[in-house]
Formats: sequence, C-alpha cells, structure tokens
Amino acid sequence: MGSKKAIVHRQPPAAAQPRSVELDERRMAEIIRFTARTLTTPSPVPFGALIVETATGKPFLRAVNAVRRENDPSSHAELRAVRKAAKKLGKPSLKGYTLYTTCEPCPMCMANALWAGLDRVVYGATIADANKHCKQIHIAASEVNDRSDMPLALTGPILREEAYALFTHPSMLAVFATWNPKPEVAS
Repeated sequence: MGSKKAIVHRQPPAAAQPRSVELDERRMAEIIRFTARTLTTPSPVPFGALIVETATGKPFLRAVNAVRRENDPSSHAELRAVRKAAKKLGKPSLKGYTLYTTCEPCPMCMANALWAGLDRVVYGATIADANKHCKQIHIAASEVNDRSDMPLALTGPILREEAYALFTHPSMLAVFATWNPKPEVAS
C-alpha cells in the first residue's frame, strides 16, 4: 500500500475518532476502486467520495464528480455525496458520518463538509497533486477547517499514491488535455 503517514488536524470528540488507520485505508481503497471504474467510461474522473457511519465504519453512499456531465461547476464528488446523504437521511445534518474522498477537498467542498456537520473528512491525493493536472484553488482544507467555528477531524493523505494514480491513468490524462488546452501561439 502507499504512504501510511497521515496528518491529523484538530481532534474531534472521542466518539468521532477513527477506530484504526487500517479502517481508513480500507475505506479509501474502496472509494479509489469505485472511482477507478470511471476510467473505462467515456467520462472518466479522478474525484470520488464515500460517506460512512463514523461509529461502525459501515458505508452509506458514494458519488463521483459530475461537473462536466451535469454542466454544474458545483457537482464535485464531495458535494454530491453530501447532498445525496442529507436527502436520504431527510435532514441537513450529517453528524455521525465520515467523508472519504480521493482528493483533498477544495474550499467549496470543505466548507460544505463543515456546514453538514460531518465528524471527519479523510482524503487521499492532495490539492497540489490535483493541480499538476487541473486548475485548483490553493487553499488547504486544513485552513478552511481551522478558520471555522465548527471544525471536524481532518485526516490525510491516506493512500496518497493510489489516489494520485487516478489522475495519471492514460484515460484521465487524455481528458485533462481537453480541460486545460495549451494556448495557441501567434505566428
């Protein structure tokens, strides 16, 4: 497995603590495998999210990025997962749940996780990793979390190399080339 060193930011109440690094790695591997399935489709994406019950680690639901498919710049995997979970639960609070995501949440996604009241967020690749292939807002998830008066436990990177492999898959590299075309040089 990839890098096992994890950075843990802001510790939540004991009930929201991870039961083990192994559980975090299993859940991260699960969402990486799920997201990797998109790499063989006409719309590959490297961004996937999984919501699990914090106390049991039981998977609740998952989603992948659908920005291009839905023509909606807010259809990031994390936002889609939170929206689906809140709808399924019939309430806006996701207290008692943990979000696993293949990439460190952008400021929009991290703010959404905070507003949703998630216990934890666990991520794989970093914003810097993603920025090697696509545009990013260079504000760390930890900074958004630290500036909130409703912080959650933020852990990552977990299985960074495996999560980053989603970005370097040949299908994804071909798509990135269409997302970020090189400017034409005037003759």
